[in-house]
Amino acid sequence: MTAVFSHGRLRLYLLKLLDDGPKHGYELIRLLEDRFLGLYAPSAGTIYPRLQRLEAEGLVSHTAAGGRKTYDITDAGRAELRQRADELTALEADIAASVADLSSLAGEIRSEVRGSVRDLKRELSEATRQTRRARWEPPAPPPRPGPSAGPQADLLDDLDKRLAAFTTEVGRLVRGRQFSDTQLRTAVRLLDGALDGLRRLLR
Repeated sequence: MTAVFSHGRLRLYLLKLLDDGPKHGYELIRLLEDRFLGLYAPSAGTIYPRLQRLEAEGLVSHTAAGGRKTYDITDAGRAELRQRADELTALEADIAASVADLSSLAGEIRSEVRGSVRDLKRELSEATRQTRRARWEPPAPPPRPGPSAGPQADLLDDLDKRLAAFTTEVGRLVRGRQFSDTQLRTAVRLLDGALDGLRRLLR
């Protein structure tokens, strides 16, 4: 959980969200994810136990329909919100600052990913050029074409096409998208692994 919700502040924010109207657990998760611009989303294992404790304290109640619980704030919950209005204001300010920090970090990671993609494109382009040179520069003395020359040329053509398609697709996926920290770190690891594998193969 993000540090902004330490010391029981998440329960206060859940009361604030429920004060806007009844909601089920996954609606609360989505609202929190939206508040953090998709950069943080609490798990169901984080939200539901807190809703249960709030209900046990008489601050929320629930109704069940179609196998889904919808939670609503009680008068006691609204009274707690009024009593903790200053704390809620401070929490909103901390959330805004946390979102700004997370956005900056995500931007840095996206820049690193784009840099890795550019490096990968350069490596793939160089590998393609080397492959083409290896194909078209005959050894001395030039051997007579064997029966495998045709299939090998086809395979090299296929490699060229796949390299070009791969770099195009990676660039398309990266441009104009919002990513979670986990997605970006995983993408960097995947690209680094692919690049290392190609380096070993083409040496």
